[in-house]
Amino acid sequence: MNFFADYNNLALIALAVVSGGLLAWPAISRSTRGKTVNTATATQLINKRGAVVVDIREPAEYAKGHLPQAKSAPLADLPSRAAGLAKDKAAPIIVVCQTGQRSGKAQAALKEAGYSEIYALEGGIAAWQQAGLPLVK
Repeated sequence: MNFFADYNNLALIALAVVSGGLLAWPAISRSTRGKTVNTATATQLINKRGAVVVDIREPAEYAKGHLPQAKSAPLADLPSRAAGLAKDKAAPIIVVCQTGQRSGKAQAALKEAGYSEIYALEGGIAAWQQAGLPLVK
C-alpha cells in the first residue's frame, strides 16, 4: 500500500493511464466513425457489387469534379434525401466528401434511414485524385 501513497508513484501511474488512453484513442475513434474503404476497395465495390456513391459535398464542390455516377446529396440535405438514394437498403453505399472528415455524420444519417452497408471513402476526393482515378464534371 505504500506504493500508492508515494506522490512520485502516483505521477507515474497517472502518466501510464494517460499514455495508454492516447494509444487506444485511434482505435476508439475509428470504431465510432464507421466502416471505411480505400480507393481500391471502393472501386471493387462499385464495379462488382454496384455500390451507390453518394457525394455529400456542397453543389459547387460537386460541380468541380466528382466520382463517375456519384449522386449529389449535400450533408445538410442528406436526412431528407436518404430514402431515394438506393432502391435496396441492403446495397452498399460509399459516402464521399473532400477529405473524409465529414463522412462520419453522413454514415450516421444513412444508418438512421435504414441502410445497412455504409462505407466512407478514406481520404475522400483528395485520395481518389491522388490515386489517379477519374473524376467527371
